[in-house]
Amino acid sequence: MTPAELSAALRDALVAAVSDGAFALDPAEIPTTVHVERPRQREHGDWATNIAMQLGKKAGTSPRAFAEELASRLKAAPGIAKVDVAGPGFLNITLDAAAAGELARGIVDAGPAYGRSEALTGEKINLEFVSANPTGPIHIGGVRWAAVGDSLARVLQAAGADVTREYYFNDHGSQIDRFAQSLLARAMGQEAPEDGYGGQYISDIADAVIAQAVAAGEPDPRTLPADEAQEVFRSRGVELMFGEIKGKLHDFRVDFDVYFHEDSLHESGAVDRAVERLRELGHMFEADGALWLRTTDFGDDKDRVIIKSDGQGAYISGDLAYYLDKRERGFDRAIIMLGADHHGYIGRMMAMCAAFGDTPWVNLEILIGQMVNLVRNGEPVRMSKRAGTIVTIDDLVDAVGVDAARYSLARSAANSSLDIDLDLLVSATNDNPVYYVQYAHARTVNVARNAADSGVRREDGFDASLLDHPSETVLLGSLAEFPRVIAQAAELREPHRVARYLEELAGSYHKWYDQRRVTPFGDEEVTDVHRTRLWLNDATRQVLANGLDLLGVSAPERM
Repeated sequence: MTPAELSAALRDALVAAVSDGAFALDPAEIPTTVHVERPRQREHGDWATNIAMQLGKKAGTSPRAFAEELASRLKAAPGIAKVDVAGPGFLNITLDAAAAGELARGIVDAGPAYGRSEALTGEKINLEFVSANPTGPIHIGGVRWAAVGDSLARVLQAAGADVTREYYFNDHGSQIDRFAQSLLARAMGQEAPEDGYGGQYISDIADAVIAQAVAAGEPDPRTLPADEAQEVFRSRGVELMFGEIKGKLHDFRVDFDVYFHEDSLHESGAVDRAVERLRELGHMFEADGALWLRTTDFGDDKDRVIIKSDGQGAYISGDLAYYLDKRERGFDRAIIMLGADHHGYIGRMMAMCAAFGDTPWVNLEILIGQMVNLVRNGEPVRMSKRAGTIVTIDDLVDAVGVDAARYSLARSAANSSLDIDLDLLVSATNDNPVYYVQYAHARTVNVARNAADSGVRREDGFDASLLDHPSETVLLGSLAEFPRVIAQAAELREPHRVARYLEELAGSYHKWYDQRRVTPFGDEEVTDVHRTRLWLNDATRQVLANGLDLLGVSAPERM
C-alpha cells in the first residue's frame, strides 16, 4: 500500500462517515488528499495523520472522538493491520506486512515513472536561470544556479509541469561595450580599461577573434579604425564567449530550450509595446522629462523611471518587455533565479507584475541564491588561473567532476550560503554524500548481479508478506516517501529535498543490506524469501536511479 492508496482509503472512510451521518460535516470540507506522514518514532506505526484535528470541531465533535470513529472504520480497510488513536486525535496506522511489501513490486513495475505525478499537469512554466553575462566564464555562483535550476526543472517536470528552460542573453548595454574594449586593448598589447575585464581568457578570445576574421577573408581588426575594430571584437567576441558558455553548460549536463537575446527587446519594439500597455492601464506618468511607472501603487518603495529624459530606456524597461513577452508566449508562471546581489530587485519586479494585472508570486516568482565558497586543505579557493579574479565552472569540475559538482551544489537550500569542501568530494568515504548515494546504487546492482549468478530470479516468485523484518519495514517506508518528496520539492521549488531524501534512503538500504541476504548461503535452496528480497533490492535501485536523475547525477553500476 502506497501513501497515496492509504490517503485514498482515509478519504473513503471520511466520505462514508459523512454519508451515513456519523459526522455532521459538509462534504465540501473533506480534502481531496488526506495528508499522511511517517511518524518520528517507528514504534508508533507506519503512517500517521492529523486529519481528525483538522475536521473534528468542524464536525461538531472533539478531534479525539472524531479520530476514534474514523479509526473504527479504517481498521476494516484491506492491508491495514492496526489503527491507534494518540494524544488529542492523531491516527497512527500500521500496515500488514503484505500490504507494505507490495510496494516493492509496484516500484519495479513502474520503473522510471515511479515518483512522478500529474500534480502540475497543465501548468506552463518558464524557468530562467544562470543568464550570466557573456563577458567571461561562468563563475561559481552561476554554476550553482546551473545545478539547482536544471534540477528544479527536472523536479517540476516530474510533477507534470510543462517547463521551458530559458537563458537570458545579456548582449545589450555598457558591460558588452567594456568587454569589447578589453578585447581590443589586449589585441593591441595595451592594458584593459580601468573598468574592463582581465584574465587569460581575454587574450584567448582576442586571439580567436583575429584568427576568425582573417580566416573569413576580412582585414585584421587591429588595422581598422578604433570604432570599427571595437565592433568586430564586440560581435565576434560575444559570440565566441557565449559559445564557450553554452559548451561548458552542456558538458555540465545543462541545456536550455530558449536563448533569449536582450538586444531583441530593443530592436523589435517590445519595450515600446510594454510601455504602451502600461500607459493604457493608467500606470505611467511623465515627470522631469522622463517617463515613469507608478510602482508605489503596487508596494514598491519608489516609482521607477522607464524611459530617461534622453529617450533611452532605463534598465527596468527591458525587464518590463521581457516579462510581458513571456506571458504573451503563453507561460502561466515565470520563475527567475537571481543571485544574492539582486535581492533589491524583488520589490520593483513584483510591482511590475502587478501593474500588468498579474498576481505577484503566482505569475512571477523570484528565487534568490546565496554565495558559494570552495575550500581545499582547509583554505578558501579564491581565484581561477584562467579568469584571474573569479572561481569558474572549470575550476569546480576539474577538481571534483560533474557528478560531485552537481550533487554538492544541489543538495543545500539555494537561499543559504554554501561551503564546498573539495577534499571531501573526491574522497571514497561515507562522509562524502554523493559517494554514499552512488555507492548504494552500485551495491544494488552488484546484489542483483550476484543473485542472477545464484539462480535467484524475480519472475520465479514474490510474497510480500515475507518482507517483515524491521529493516525491511524501514526501507519500504523510505521508498514509499519518494513521490511525496518530489511533490514537495516541486511545490516549494527546493530540489535539495531530493538529495537529502536519497541520503536517507541510502542509509536505510545499507542497514538492510547488513541484516538481510538476497543470495542463499552455500548450497541453500533458493526460495521466495530470496526472490522477494531481490524485488526489494531492485525497487531500491530504481528509486535511487530516479532520484539521481532528477539531480542530473549518474547512477553508476560499479564503484
